[in-house]
Amino acid sequence: MASLSAGRAGPVGAPAPRGGTAQGADTAVAVQQSVGQDPYFPDNGDSRYRVHRYELALDYRPGPNRLSGTARINAIAGRAPLTEFQLNLADFRIGRVRVDGRQPHFTHRGGRLRIRPAKPVRAGAAFTVEVHWSGNPRPVASPWGGLGWEELADGALVASQPVGAPSWYPCNDRPADKASYQISVTVPSAYAVVTGGRLLTRTTKASTTTWVYEQAAPTSSYLVGLAIGRFQTVLLGDPGPGGVPQHGHIPARLLPEFSRDFARQPAMMELFQELFGPYPFDGYAVAVTEEELDVPVEAQGLSLFGSNHVDGVRGSERLVAHELAHQWFGNCVSIADWRHIWLNEGFAKYAEWLWSERSGGRSAQQLAAVAHRLLATLPQDLSLADPGRKAMFDDRLYERGGLTLHAVRCALGDDAFFRMLRGWVRLHRNGSVTTEAFTEHVARFAVEPSAGLFQEWVYGAKLPPLPVLGTVS
Repeated sequence: MASLSAGRAGPVGAPAPRGGTAQGADTAVAVQQSVGQDPYFPDNGDSRYRVHRYELALDYRPGPNRLSGTARINAIAGRAPLTEFQLNLADFRIGRVRVDGRQPHFTHRGGRLRIRPAKPVRAGAAFTVEVHWSGNPRPVASPWGGLGWEELADGALVASQPVGAPSWYPCNDRPADKASYQISVTVPSAYAVVTGGRLLTRTTKASTTTWVYEQAAPTSSYLVGLAIGRFQTVLLGDPGPGGVPQHGHIPARLLPEFSRDFARQPAMMELFQELFGPYPFDGYAVAVTEEELDVPVEAQGLSLFGSNHVDGVRGSERLVAHELAHQWFGNCVSIADWRHIWLNEGFAKYAEWLWSERSGGRSAQQLAAVAHRLLATLPQDLSLADPGRKAMFDDRLYERGGLTLHAVRCALGDDAFFRMLRGWVRLHRNGSVTTEAFTEHVARFAVEPSAGLFQEWVYGAKLPPLPVLGTVS
């Protein structure tokens, strides 16, 4: 789901992850090399190279909201020599930059750190960039308000979708450029640090504690989430042998409500593994801030909720399902550029309906009918295949995306539909995808040609008739 800063209007060498495949990594490389600049955000990212790994060492002081950091970025040049390249980074003071240990020429303006190496990087060669920066982090401006690092009343939150990652670290900020991460954060010992991945160490010295996390799975820059606060940590269910560790990090005062609102998350995990395939990461964490958020925020291996999403009566349970589903659709299988965002949000929306159907609530057919009635009252000028930047977080994209998946299910039948979904995740695990790739994938499972279905639902703007289970679309 599109990330929102707190209180703002708008849409956040390690072992391979459990169940990881080389095929997904190969797919990611192929997509990164073939995709150019994102048409919605041409100033973000640099297609001339790809990043293999980020190692971030951060020191944060909540009182003065002071951040200093060092980034070591291991990257690989593309098919042409690199005489210059860029990283995205907000308005911090730059202390030191090195490329392969040598001082380059660089400029830093308008959120772009332009670097000219002392010696050009050969085509296809690996290289390392080191950047030191410091300052007061704040959200970066966007059409949806501030995105990225948000100073809270007592702590901080990072919610970066789609272009907020440069608000706190230098990165090649394009969704197809996925890399592994090691993140070290030093904070006053009264605070906890939560991010996606496996906690390697937690070391206290004097009045500060350093938290070191490893995210081995390839991760898009906007999906590196972070929460700093005074949390109580609880285990959600018993993962058992081979299960998925699930933890909640919440303010102590909200623990009774949280325990009810998230009680069924382990059951969601079991259902989604049945329907979508094995959970793609080492574990899953949920963090709840003391402050309210307009919407929850997905990150890789982590979802961030506001205090308003914890009410003790499961009032936000559909959002719990939505954010969990993003771990498969959006995080493990990522989009090549932002034109294809319905492959994230439409799939997560349909996961809400599947959870409702399987947990005793309304069926997917009933929820599809509700969405269809709503869309019929709204302007029909949005194409899922290319909604445009202004409409990429429009509610219509979510609802029509869910309806499109329902139409595909109606056309294929349940057996083929869920085999198709599991195959989609398996084939593109840790990689990046496009709408065209999905239409081709669905065609392999369809008895009848499916091109017309996609022409109506994905490429067209007019709302097609409501699809009904048990019929062929």
